[in-house]
Order: sequence, then C-alpha cells, then structure tokens
Amino acid sequence: MRRKILLAWVLLGLAGGAVAFALGYGVAAGWVWSITALPVAAHVAIGVVRSLLGGKLGVDIIALAAILAAVGMGEPLTGAVVALMVAGGEALEGWAEGRATRALTALLARAPRQAARVTATGVEEIEVGAIAVGDILLVRAGETVPSDGALEDAAATLDDSALTGESLPVNLVQGGRLRSGAVNAGAAFRMRAEQTAATSSYAAIIRLTRDAAETRPPLARLADQWALGFVALTALVAGGAWAWTGDSVRALAVLVVATPCPLILAAPIALVAGIGRAAARGIVIKGGGALERLARVQTMLFDKTGTLTTGHLRLAAMDVAPGMDRDAALRLAGILAQGSTHPVSEALAQAARARGLALPLLDAPEEAAGGGVAGSVAGVRVLLGSQAFLAKQGVADLDGLGASAALVAVAGSVSFLAREGRAVAVFVLADTLRPEAPRTLRALRGLGVTRMVMLTGDRAAAAAPIAAALRLDAVQADCAPAEKITAVHQESAKVATAMVGDGINDAPALAAAGVGIAMGAQGTAAAAEAGDVVLLVDRLDRVVDAIAIARRSRRIALQAIGLGMGLSGVAMVAAAGGLLMPLAGAVLQEGIDVLAILFALTALRPGRSERASAPLPASAGLAEREAEHTALRGLAEALRDTAEGMDAGAGALPAIEALDARLRAEVLPHQRAEESTLYPAAAQRLGGVDPMGPLIRMHSAIEILVGQLGHLIVAAHGPGGWEAASGPIRRSLFELEAMLSLHLTIEEEALAELGDAPA
Repeated sequence: MRRKILLAWVLLGLAGGAVAFALGYGVAAGWVWSITALPVAAHVAIGVVRSLLGGKLGVDIIALAAILAAVGMGEPLTGAVVALMVAGGEALEGWAEGRATRALTALLARAPRQAARVTATGVEEIEVGAIAVGDILLVRAGETVPSDGALEDAAATLDDSALTGESLPVNLVQGGRLRSGAVNAGAAFRMRAEQTAATSSYAAIIRLTRDAAETRPPLARLADQWALGFVALTALVAGGAWAWTGDSVRALAVLVVATPCPLILAAPIALVAGIGRAAARGIVIKGGGALERLARVQTMLFDKTGTLTTGHLRLAAMDVAPGMDRDAALRLAGILAQGSTHPVSEALAQAARARGLALPLLDAPEEAAGGGVAGSVAGVRVLLGSQAFLAKQGVADLDGLGASAALVAVAGSVSFLAREGRAVAVFVLADTLRPEAPRTLRALRGLGVTRMVMLTGDRAAAAAPIAAALRLDAVQADCAPAEKITAVHQESAKVATAMVGDGINDAPALAAAGVGIAMGAQGTAAAAEAGDVVLLVDRLDRVVDAIAIARRSRRIALQAIGLGMGLSGVAMVAAAGGLLMPLAGAVLQEGIDVLAILFALTALRPGRSERASAPLPASAGLAEREAEHTALRGLAEALRDTAEGMDAGAGALPAIEALDARLRAEVLPHQRAEESTLYPAAAQRLGGVDPMGPLIRMHSAIEILVGQLGHLIVAAHGPGGWEAASGPIRRSLFELEAMLSLHLTIEEEALAELGDAPA
C-alpha cells in the first residue's frame, strides 16, 4: 500500500506541475515538482540510513544524490522524474514479486481454517487448531482436507493439483491415506484425523513455503556487492565529467542514468519467479540460495529404496517342486500371507489376487515375527516363510528348492512354502525400479549432470542390477547413515553435488549435501525438513524439472543484470559526453528499469529444456492401451510358466492352446489398435523420421511368432507330433514371453512423456 501511495503522490505532483507550466506559471510548476520529489528523497534517505546502521552502504544513495542535486541545481522536473523512477521501480517490484510468487501465495491462501467435526449430536464447526488425533471429520465437496488421516467412507475423489501439479483426480477407497491440502473433488466424505493441523503435511508445506519466500537469495546479496562497486564507478564518472568540463549538469545527468535499479530488482525477481514456477510443479525450493546451488549441480547422489525404486516388493520369480501346480502354490502362499503384515507377505497376497486366485481367510494363522506364517488350509498344515523358519518347523529337505543363496544374491527376499512337512515352492521377491527412473537419469545427463552415484544400505548384490539398469557411474552399498555423509563430503569436495533421498536414514546425508532433495510425497518428515528441495509428488522426474527451472532462473537473473547495467553504462558514457541531458536521462533510465524487470519475469515461462511433448488427446487411446498392459504382462508370465511346465508331456497341449487363443484375442487386437490410432498420434508429437518404426517392427515379430505357435500346435496333434513339436513349442513360448515383456517395457518408456503421469 505504501508503494502505491508514494507512486500516486509522484504522479499527482507531476501532473499538477505540468498544468501550472501549461498555464504559464513556470515558477509555481518548479515548486510543485520540487515538493513532489523531496518526500521521495526523504523515503530513500531513510532506507540509506537503515543500511548504514546495518553496516553497509545503501545502493539507493545514487538515486538520493540525483534527486537532491536536481532540485538544488534548478532542475525540479528532472528531480520529479527521478522520484517517479524510484516510486515506479518500487511499485513495479511489488507487481513483479506478486507475479513471481503467485504459486507460493496460492498455497498459503488455500490453508484450511475451519473444519467440520462429527460428534454424537451432529456436526460442529471448529477451528483447525482444535483438531485432535482420532476426530471424525466431514469434508464437504470443494473443501480442503484439514489434516492427515484415513478415509472412513467407501470412496473419495481428491484434487491434488495445487500440491503436486497433477491435473488428474486421485480416487481413494476406504482406509486410503489422506493428505491435508488436497481438495474434495467429489461427494462429501468422512475421515479420521491421524495428525493435528499443526503437524499435518500441509502445515509442513506452509512452513517450507514461507521459508522459501522469506529467504533472501545469495545472488541478490552478490548484486548488492556489485551495486556498491557501481556506486564508486558512478561517483568517478560523474566527478570526472564535472572536473574535465566544468559542467555540473553533466555530472547530474550521469547520476540520473546510473541508478542501479536493474541490479537491485532484476536478480531476486528472476529467482523468486523460478521458485514460484517450481511450486506450481509440486516442488518446494527453500529459498533463492537453494535454487542457485541447484542450478550449479554436476554430481547427483541417489538413495535406492523408495527413491530409484518404488520401495514395494513384488513377485519376481517362483519355482515349484515336481507334482505341484504353480497357481496352486501361489494360492496357498496368498492365503497364508493374508495373515501377516510383513512386506513379503503383502507382496505374495497381492500377486495371488492379481492372478484372480480365490483367497479365503484363515481363522487362526500363527505368525512368527520376522520368520513366517503357519496355518491349516482345507485341513492341510501349510508353512510360509524363510528357510530358517521352515527348519525350526522340522522342514529341512527343500526338495531341490534349496538354491536360495543364488536367488538371494539377485533378489530382495526369498520365501518358501511347505505343505504337510515338505517344501513345495519357493518365491523370489524384489523391489521394482521406478518406471520413470531410467528416463529421469537420461534427462539429467542431458542437462549437464556428469556423475551419478547410488548410496544404499542394501547389499551390493541387490544394488548391482539397479545400477546396471540405470547406467550409474558408481555404487556404494552397505552404507550406514554416517558412511553416506562421508560419501557426500567426498563427492562435494570436487563439484557441486545434490543428494536425493526419502527416508529417516537419508536425512543426515540430505543435510550434508550441497543440495538435499527430499521425496516428500511418500518419504519421511525428517527427510523433508533436512532437504533444501522437497518434491510434493511421488515422481522422481520432478528432479529434472527442479534443475531445469533453477538453471534457467539463474541464467535469466544474470542476463537481466547484464542487460540493465550494460544499458546504464552506455547511458552514463553518453551523459558524461554531454549527449544526454538530465531529464532525458531520467526518462531513459525508467525505460531501462522496466526492460530489465520484464526480462527477469521471463523466468516464469518454461525454457526449451523444460518443454515436454504435449500430452496425447484422449482419442489416441493411450490410457486404454496402458490399462491393457497389466493383463498382457500376466499373459507373458503365463507363457513362461507354461513353457517351464511342459515336462508333463502332451497333457500340456490344452494349456498351450488356451495361451494361443489368448494371444490372438488379446495381443494381436491390442497391437492393431495401437498402430491405427495411438502410434500415428505419438509420431506427430515425438517428431523425427518414423519414431514408432522400431515398435511396429516388434509387433510384426510377435505376430510371426504367434503364427508359428499356431502351426506347431496343429502339428503336435498328428501322429508322433508332440515329440517333434514340443521342443519348438517351448522355444516359441519363451521367445514370445521375452519379446512381449521387452516390447511392453520399451513402449511404456517411449510413450511415457506423452501421458499425464508415468506409465
């Protein structure tokens, strides 16, 4: 408001003086302009005194000198125009900061203040500060979720766009985790509060946002240092022009055009614009200092679990003893697994459900903490757990399934199934790579990150496949938190380094790194507090967005400084040479200020390195094809399982024929749909020469293999046909499984950037 009042005063005074001058009252006009300029000089003088009391010379001293010199030398109109330059510059700074911090302000403005608590007598309105853990809250349509908690009703639809930048709504079912700050985009629902408002996710985001908005960027401090040097240069040029020519007007003209507003305003505006853009993408950058350091990063360090991987186990492979059916073994494991909350058990139960296997609940499962689960299924004693657990239960002979050491070397966990005292199956479970991880790391290299290292507490054998898949430069496994800190210091001694992590054990390393980047959506509060950058959406590719925004913002800040001060320098030379009078110089400097600030605001727009391909229209069918991939991956697993179980002889033919029918009913129509609508639309977005050609070539190879399988099945039905065809059929099934799995992975990778979310 003070800025607006000051600007209005100057505009009114300039207009009043102009009217007086037009009516022939030149002396009165001069007095009006002088009276207009002097309050602005007083305002600037207060700022200069405060700077001096703070131990530094205020850079506004040039503007103060220009106003006072103009009024004192009988150039009141020039003084008033310089006053307009100061008042207008401050108003323009306020407008520019408002534009730059729009996303941050939106986060603050959406903070919930009221909540509806459900009680025995009805619904009561309370302040969010009164929310207690365990309260049942009612969230109406359009309201903001006031606290973290769990969904009590059957379903809810939430808009997370202000938190994560994602435009698609999030659908939750009963028991789903609710994050404060999300907006109810559907019908009203009830939730159980698990945090107070003060300790909720959104409150933490608000704290981070305020810190980001209030921290003064180091580049602005550097600009102050340059400005001080510029003050000395201005004094030298102005004094030199006066001494050389004896013309004090030239010195005044130099002072007028030397006001370093571009240096003072442009740099912080560009950096704050970058922080605002990052916030709109679901990235909180804690101040301009963090943004500047992020812009210079050349080495990236990554935690593994939860950062490069999903942090969730999945069934990677299984083997069964002779005479045991694979689906039957997985069903037994899934039934037992339902009685445990161990991650291995949860993964096995999920795998069984994904295959459509019925999983009745056990009445009284017996769980040994960290060991396994035991129970009776249809009157049969069944065990599920580690090799040591089975041994304690008297199952020592693993019936050919004891190659667990080799399996453990390449997997996260191994679990054995025993039935009636005999081991009948082994399950290999592994953490899965984030779908967007390979693309993210390639994009980081494209931005100039030259070295990437994994720091993990996992075994080297478990980390090696992840490192190989991502083409990392180095891996340090079996790292304790203290060892991660040591590794961070070693890497940081060479070049600017950033660390990405999500867990409590990552917090010390995040704090020690030049830039700590916390996966805040699913990560721990400790990691978010320790990090300089917090990703509010559970997507690793936002690291690319953060670095691209930081580099562009810093580059624009430096360019804005160079542009403004370069033009001011040329104007100073012209003024010292008598080519620019004080009044014209004041008008010119106002234009330079506006130009530098508007250039700094270009940091609000994405640069070339940030512009992803436009999402495909719904008519292209990308969402439908991606949804079909789940079933196709299940079909690929069935191909492998059938090929491995062909020792049963010609009795395996019905299963093979069923697979052949599924290939023709699911895979071939899927490929034709892709080639008719999805691939042409994707080719237009991706550009280049025939970008979808390799995928179409894989389609044709799969079709040829399906045709070969059909001919082999026909041949297997003839006299002696099974003996001749079984080997080629097995090879065809393995080839189809490998080709289909590889094709799905490559296709998802190629099309990932054309959708609204990772495949």
